Amino acid sequence: MELHAQKRGPRLTVRLSGELDHHSAEQTRIMLDTLLRDVTVSELLLDLSGMSFMDSAGLGVILGRFRKLSMRGGRLIVKGVNPSVDRIFQMSGLYAIVERQ
Repeated sequence: MELHAQKRGPRLTVRLSGELDHHSAEQTRIMLDTLLRDVTVSELLLDLSGMSFMDSAGLGVILGRFRKLSMRGGRLIVKGVNPSVDRIFQMSGLYAIVERQ
């Protein structure tokens, strides 16, 4: 899993590339949490266009970052969701709490 981040004002855009699964979830969580230590971040935009696969561990990473942001009044947005990841998001009900761009 590769992660590229860019901050503009209160929005942090993170582009994820590769597979977000049980092998990479912990490292990805740590990297995202490190970026979210910046309390001026109130919006996290996850660009998933480079992500080829995600399992339930990846879903947990995204859900955990949503919780972190919502506790401080922020929001999480996803974009570039491929069909297989979209299906996981739909089945899990994640779109009910996470915005889609």
